[in-house]
Amino acid sequence: MTDFDTQAYGPGVAELLQPRVMPLGPGVPDVKMLDKLRAMTPEQVFNGRPIFDEAMAQAALSGIWLYHDYLDESHIISQSINTSTGSFWHGIMHRREPDYSNAKYWFRRVGRHDVFTPLAEAAAELTAETTETRLVHLTSEPAWDPFDFVDLVEKASDEGGELERLCVEIQTREWWLLFDYCWRAATGK
Repeated sequence: MTDFDTQAYGPGVAELLQPRVMPLGPGVPDVKMLDKLRAMTPEQVFNGRPIFDEAMAQAALSGIWLYHDYLDESHIISQSINTSTGSFWHGIMHRREPDYSNAKYWFRRVGRHDVFTPLAEAAAELTAETTETRLVHLTSEPAWDPFDFVDLVEKASDEGGELERLCVEIQTREWWLLFDYCWRAATGK
């Protein structure tokens, strides 16, 4: 599912981010994690490390709520973060709702983002051996196109199959790359 090591973020994050598959759609909130999510604080999540960027710390928390399919809770946080990264989480949340046109609105507000290049590389790697031709345009460009991905997720959600499986894998990588970016920016790493 991912090559990210949750232990690298400390025990608070490792406990909150047990491996799971995030669906393309809204999913079902992970109720067994709700008490832990409600109790989560930046101090706990960042394992007592100094926080150098509060907006990025909040963005990471928004991502954790989204990871467990709590779209409303994620939305409350991400819509209050007036940065490219806040808009990125906001766009992902609306894509999962699914509210595709609103997702595109928020991705327009993202502009260019540092996560786009590694995400484009990851998507190309994940789809290297696929016969799914609709992914060719998305992965043949050096820059990530979040609008194309929104369109593909919409098709995949309707059709299922190989396209859905690959979109879930790309979305998972997107989540981890963005979370890692937020973590590093929040902690000054």
